[in-house]
Amino acid sequence: MSGEIRETVRRRYAAAAIEAGAAPGGTTPSCGASASDTCGEAGQAVFGAALYDRAEEGALPEAVAASLGCGVPTAMADLHAGEVVLDLGSGAGADVLIAARRVAPGGRAIGLDMTPEMLELARRNAAIAGVDNVEFLEGYLEEIPLPEASVDVVISNCVINLAADKHVVLQEAARVLRPGGRLAISDVIADPGMDAATRADMAEWTGCIAGALTEAEYRAGLSGAGFEHVEVIETHRVHPHAVAAIIRARNAGTPGAP
Repeated sequence: MSGEIRETVRRRYAAAAIEAGAAPGGTTPSCGASASDTCGEAGQAVFGAALYDRAEEGALPEAVAASLGCGVPTAMADLHAGEVVLDLGSGAGADVLIAARRVAPGGRAIGLDMTPEMLELARRNAAIAGVDNVEFLEGYLEEIPLPEASVDVVISNCVINLAADKHVVLQEAARVLRPGGRLAISDVIADPGMDAATRADMAEWTGCIAGALTEAEYRAGLSGAGFEHVEVIETHRVHPHAVAAIIRARNAGTPGAP
């Protein structure tokens, strides 16, 4: 099942990357197959570029326009000059590029994605933006190709919910974080009563809904991976059975709130 999920997600996001690269200004539908997927039931933006600050959108138009996220993790990661940041599921590179500018001078940002088409798009966006303290790696969230204790901050934007085994992803995030390192992600949280049909629907999975954990499951996964000071803040509803949320935590080792 995990291989099927991975391949389905890869195909969906490869197509999104190709569409973004071909469209004027890099625009592409967010977290789904059509432009309607960017909007909630009331017509408000729930995914994509509209969630970003206009200053960031203006500075990085191609990368932000192609965003597939449900939030802006860099807005609540409290990044500092000299830090190393890892973005899990970096897509078109918007959050990596924003993070890279915030950790300069002396810091760098790393994007990890399993989709070659997305990596190509991200590298092109970095070149257009003139941001050079970045690196984009091909790999899986469940097998992060970095050594232990090598990054200060892990961010992610509406991607961990797409992984077949989220507990392994959280364990890998803890492994690569230094003691006291921070996790600051945006993700989709399932309502406790999400029906079995929605959870089983592969199309909804690649649309960031069916694979989501509940808040209780997320908290348990983070605690089991060695995170503490866990904070989950709902931001907006993205589906009748799910909400977007800010999730922050600190790798065990240093006291203090995230």
